[in-house]
Amino acid sequence: MKDKIVVALGGNALGNTPEEQIQAVRHTAKPIVDLIADGHEVIIAHGNGPQVGMINLAMDVASKSSAATPEMPFPECGAMSQGYIGYHLQNAIREELLERDMQIPVATVVTQVIVDKNDSAFENPTKPVGAFYSKEEAEKLMTEKGFVMKEDAGRGYRRVVASPLPIDVAEKETIKTLVDNNQVVIAVGGGGIPVYAEGNKLIGIPAVIDKDFASAKLAEILDADYLIILTAVEQVAINFGKENEQWLSTLTINEAEKYIEEGHFAPGSMLPKVKAAISFAESKEGRKALITSLEKASGGIAGQTGTRIVK
Repeated sequence: MKDKIVVALGGNALGNTPEEQIQAVRHTAKPIVDLIADGHEVIIAHGNGPQVGMINLAMDVASKSSAATPEMPFPECGAMSQGYIGYHLQNAIREELLERDMQIPVATVVTQVIVDKNDSAFENPTKPVGAFYSKEEAEKLMTEKGFVMKEDAGRGYRRVVASPLPIDVAEKETIKTLVDNNQVVIAVGGGGIPVYAEGNKLIGIPAVIDKDFASAKLAEILDADYLIILTAVEQVAINFGKENEQWLSTLTINEAEKYIEEGHFAPGSMLPKVKAAISFAESKEGRKALITSLEKASGGIAGQTGTRIVK
């Protein structure tokens, strides 16, 4: 059966340098094209946490150098990251399609995602971006740059910015037209460029929309059958890393909400994935969300693995 699927890739899976990224997306393209070869319509969203953080830091350093490069606002850094990740991703998917004699166009849409400028998230920044730092390095950045730095799931310290909820996708009609004409679309990269509407203007705001929530919103707008959220593990676990760790193949919305309340999922890693999966699964009867690893995406659709979130 042909499904319309939105696939959300993690930014951490895309490599930390352009060279690394070119290699990583070649690997990423194969399971994505497997889904297309199975007859599904596939729309790809991706994270940009490491990339946008590095672009922002590079522009910041450049602005303080003798070159006197102008400081680059965060929304512009997000747009740059969408362009450079999309460029690598669309070329890798195109190449993999052509290797299989599949003549399907692939395009990236630089996407703006509309948020509420009064979203309470702006009062409490939580979204990790950029590289990992030691505690000492993090303290130095907090003092020198005024960044908000938080510890991220035992992996080190990262800069955090506000993460408002997505309300709408500005380029939705363009994306729909491409999808309806059997083209593979890469959109809402890094959660999209956060903007708010003021009259006829869309104004960029310094924030990062969680790519899983943006992917869920895009999947809703496109009336997708499936939202697949890809992560480093094959399934979602409760009591993760403990003796009584338990991997889950199916989660009802009620069970997922109970586990969230009990604190089973780490903020900044699994928690937003589960929350986004819930929001999509409950948005309309018959919609399904799947959390699994990239390599297992096809198997997950076939019901062989992954964690399925259902009403």
